[in-house]
Amino acid sequence: MVIEVVRIGQRVVRDDRVTTHVALVSRGFGAERIYMTEVNPEIKETIEKINNTWGGNFQVEFIEKWKTVVKKKKEKGFKIVHLSMYGESINDAEVEIGNEENLLIVVGAEKVPREIYELADYNVGVGNQPHSEISALAILMDRIQKGKQFEKEFPNAKKKIIPTKNGKNVQVKETRD
Repeated sequence: MVIEVVRIGQRVVRDDRVTTHVALVSRGFGAERIYMTEVNPEIKETIEKINNTWGGNFQVEFIEKWKTVVKKKKEKGFKIVHLSMYGESINDAEVEIGNEENLLIVVGAEKVPREIYELADYNVGVGNQPHSEISALAILMDRIQKGKQFEKEFPNAKKKIIPTKNGKNVQVKETRD
C-alpha cells in the first residue's frame, strides 16, 4: 500500500507546529510523501534532519494548488481520503479503506473548500467531537494498517528506538567521518 498525504492550507505562523506534526505523523506512520501548500520552508528542513538521523526517504513537496495533486493522483488510481469531522465514521470505513492499493489522505487546516468533499472517494470522521487533525491522521493511519507501520525499518537510520518496558533505549549506529 502506498500512502501519501496532502495538507491543505495553513493559518500563518499559528500552524507551523501543527503542520510539522502532520508531516511527522505522516512519516512515522508509513506515508511516503506529504504535499503542502502555504508553508514555512523550515518545516521541510526539519523533516530532512529527521530523515537524516532516524532514516527513511520521506519526501516533503511544496505545491501551489492542492486540486492539481488530488486530480493527478485520482488519474493514477489513488483513492482520496478526506479527513473531516463530518464524514463517515472511521469504524464503518476503515476496512474498505485499508483494502485500497494507493491512498492520498487530505488533511485540512481551516475550513476546506467544498470541492474536496466531492473529489474524495472517502470523507472520514474520527470521533464525533472537535479534535486535532494530527490525532485524526494518526488514528486513520493506524487503523488502516493495523499497527504494521510500527514494524517498518527505516533505511540508513543513524538512530533507532528499541522498545523497552522501562527507561529509554536508543541504538546509535556508528558512522565514519
